[in-house]
This record gives sequence, structure tokens and C-alpha cells, in this order.
Amino acid sequence: MNSFPDRAPLHVLTITPFFPHAANPVYGTYISEPIVNFADFNLRSTVIGVSPLHHQRRRPLLEARAEWLRYPTFPGNSGLTTAGLFLYGRVLPFIRALHQRAKIDVIQAHAVLPCGHAAFLLAERLRIPFVVTIHGLDVFNACFEPGTRAAARRAKLSKEIYSRAASVICISRAIEKILEDGMQGQVSSCVIYNGTNPQRFVPEEKPMPDRAPAILMVGNLLRGKGHEVVLKAMAQIAPHFPSLHCSLIGEGPDQTRFAAFARSLGISERVSFLGRQDRAGVAKAMRECTIFALPSRFEGLGCAYLEAMSCGKAVIACEGQGIGEIIQHRQNGWLIPVDGVPEMTDALQQLLGSPDLRTSLGGNARQTILNGLTLADQVRRLSDLYHDVIHP
Repeated sequence: MNSFPDRAPLHVLTITPFFPHAANPVYGTYISEPIVNFADFNLRSTVIGVSPLHHQRRRPLLEARAEWLRYPTFPGNSGLTTAGLFLYGRVLPFIRALHQRAKIDVIQAHAVLPCGHAAFLLAERLRIPFVVTIHGLDVFNACFEPGTRAAARRAKLSKEIYSRAASVICISRAIEKILEDGMQGQVSSCVIYNGTNPQRFVPEEKPMPDRAPAILMVGNLLRGKGHEVVLKAMAQIAPHFPSLHCSLIGEGPDQTRFAAFARSLGISERVSFLGRQDRAGVAKAMRECTIFALPSRFEGLGCAYLEAMSCGKAVIACEGQGIGEIIQHRQNGWLIPVDGVPEMTDALQQLLGSPDLRTSLGGNARQTILNGLTLADQVRRLSDLYHDVIHP
């Protein structure tokens, strides 16, 4: 319900490569789900989802409305320096017509290349402010190629766009610190943490006392997520917990390698690869697991942690990542060093062996979410920022 009946809604144009579509309804839900709450804060939303021309055409979903446009670009990281120019040329006629029909107040771009680049050019053309959200720790687009000429070009372009943005939104202080160090003060930035839906991600009402203990991991099946750390630790404690099981939700190129690794550890019968799950399936798995663990090595924040915390679960994550700003060790979660197999083993042993400790951590975790990390909290902060950049 609109709480601002006497004020015209502020029109936010979102340009993003990450958004749910018919072929992948859970892709970019961390962007689509806050937008559902925009109307409650007197925000009007138009979303343009973008994908390269060489990718398959994406079809919109009724529950995540977007105008999907494809743009020409060179494949791979080499195309990032020019992709924003091509994207700008592709979306300009659509956005110019939209702006004439319903004045756009602010452009929200997700990721600096290519969407931030296109937003910068559009903002100059239409004379409206733009903001950019950074979702990961690769702030200056090194793309794991630091020191190369291509990476240097991407970094230079990224810095120019950040300096022109009305504000750069960072989803954690860890990201903002990288931005500030690289920009040497020549940027306007803020931290707005992602939120989660505490009505969807809720604790289990009546936990089954005889349910076998279960570890859950949710994330892309990539080495950087740290799945093998959990598998190694699980193999060490398996003799002490004969019914212990581990489930992995997600897709990715390393699934075959993880499955082979589980076989080599002798725990393949205890490990299930569940593939992609819809939001209801993820929430159900989180409610029913005993422990949520994702020792990611390179995480800007991680919505899956917040969702598991909202479900009242004991969450294990790594120190030095964005989530370390939310989790306080042994108070509302558990933090271990990156690649800390001994520490993961100890954490699993202690948490599996102590229902009271899990209950305490999980209860505090749920309260942490309710105290400022809901979707409504996120959109309220976004709304404040949008109004600030429009009326500086």
C-alpha cells in the first residue's frame, strides 16, 4: 500500500544483467525481490534486463516484470570495455520514449560494466542522476586477470564511471573499503546491505526431534564457494555422526569435481546434489537443515547467509568476507578462517553436539535480520538515497 498519497511516485529505472526470467526464475532474485516492495515506499519501478546478443533470448516472468533487451558485444571479459557503449546504443530509443511518457527520476545500474557505463551515458543525455550498485569484491573488474592491459583498461573505465555516479551503493563495508582505496576519495559511496524476506524465510514451527542431522550449502557450485572445506570436515566427523547428511543446492561447472571429491573421501552416499531450487524449495531446505555452512573465499555479502539466519539457523561463514560485518562469532553465527578445515571440523562437532548452542545462535541470528536486514529495511534505505541524489 502506498504510504505517500499526496506525493507522486519517484520513477526508478533499473538496468541490470541479473534478473529472474523464464529459463531461470531464481536468477537475480536479490534484485527483483526488493523491487516488489518499492510501491510501499512511493517508488515506481521500470526494469530493463539486458543480455549479450550471443546469449539466448530471455523471456520475462509475470512475477518479475522486466523488458529484456539484447545488445551486441564481444564475448568474454575482453568485451567489457566497449559493452557499455553498445548497450547504450541499444537501449537509448526505448528509454528516451519511456522518459517522454513517464519522467525517469533516477537510473539504478547493477554492476559498473556494462550497465553502469550505459547508465552514465544515459544520465548525461537525459540530464538525470544515476547510481551504481557493486555486488562483489571485484570492484575494478580485474576479472581474476590482475596486471594485464585489459584489466587496467577496465579499471580505468570503472573508476571514471564511479566518479561520475551520484552515489555508488556497496552491499558491504568490505566492498566500500576496496572502492575507497582504489578511488582515493574521489567517489560518493554508501553501504546498503541486502535484505531478506522474514515471512518466507522463517524458522520451522515444529522441528522433528528424530530428524537426522543435516548440513546445507546453497550457492553456485564453484571452487571459490568453499564446498570442499565442508566435505573434508564432514569426512573427519562422519564416524561420530553416523546419520549425518549434506545437501548442496545450486548449479555450476565444479559439480562433477565435488562429486568425485566426495567419493574419494568415502562420503558420497552422505552427499546429495539437489541442483537449482525455487525460492520455496530453498526456504524449506533451510528450515529443515541442522546447520548452514558456506565457507566462501570471495563473498561481497551473500544473501544465502541472511536467508539461513532468518530461518533461525546456526550459520558458518568465513572471516574477512562481507558477511563478517553481520555475523558476530559465537553470538549469532560462527566464523572460521578461509580454507580453515580444522576450524570447520571443530565448528561442526560443537554445533552438531549441542542443540542448545544451535538454538541460541539461531535465535540471535533471526533477531539480527528482524533488527534491520529485511527487504523493507533495504528498500527504505534505497528510497532515502534516491531522494537524496535527486535533491542534493
